[in-house]
Amino acid sequence: MHAPGTDPVDAPGAGPMHAPGADPVDVPGTAPLNAALLLLADSRLPAGGHGHSGGAEQAVTDGTVRDLPTLEAFLRGRLATAGLTAACLAAAACAHALAAAPPAVPDRMSPGCTAPDHTTGTRDRISPPDAPGPLDWAGLEAEADARTASPAQREASRVQGRLLLRTARTIWPSPALDALASATAPDGPHHPVALGAVAAAAGCTPGQAALVAAYASLTGPATAAVRLLGLDPVAVHRLLACLAPALETLSATAARPAAWEALPARAAPALDLLAERHARAGLRLFAS
Repeated sequence: MHAPGTDPVDAPGAGPMHAPGADPVDVPGTAPLNAALLLLADSRLPAGGHGHSGGAEQAVTDGTVRDLPTLEAFLRGRLATAGLTAACLAAAACAHALAAAPPAVPDRMSPGCTAPDHTTGTRDRISPPDAPGPLDWAGLEAEADARTASPAQREASRVQGRLLLRTARTIWPSPALDALASATAPDGPHHPVALGAVAAAAGCTPGQAALVAAYASLTGPATAAVRLLGLDPVAVHRLLACLAPALETLSATAARPAAWEALPARAAPALDLLAERHARAGLRLFAS
């Protein structure tokens, strides 16, 4: 595919991502790519997210979601309400954790890894300042509580947040995560707050934390609908691809700094009612 002795990444026409001498993960005008972002967005991360449908199971039971067009309407509505709120909370939590305790960047022989990492640079591990105290997280947790009217949704959010935090403290140890765990014990933090704090510990930006939160607000219900209705998974993923521009726009909006009390509070009464009916259902495939 390329001339002998020619490095394909330096070949003419290779594109700006592979210009000679340029770092392929540092493109002007964009945030540096972070592989941890992929891990956070992966449903296989052992944090329990695969067990929650985001209201889709009850919507299928009620007949609100029954095919691809109704699933699209459900996902667009969820993204504009609960998705936006979660993205803003995640971005705020990420910014707060970064300001209080910058992430520790593992070196090649990070004590937290089982083998040398030859894919990273030689940056020294950062010695973070004192992590935020328990009371510093209480305000954001209160804002998340105020934006989650349904008791069933509050419970589901905290269950997912608790599991994510427990997993992340092993993968990305951080004083900020320890402080969040201490501040929210024994119930655990709301999932968007935990996600934002974990994103910071993994070296992500507030905008990236918002993107993962918004993405999760769509993929959970979409995957559940495939299982519940037997929809074509390719068609459902095409739908998710069509929603990608909306995800990017929303995450950029959510990443704008704002006082916690001024964060969006998009109400979704239909989702609240679905959550409450689902919690009382006798036979369920998903936890929420």
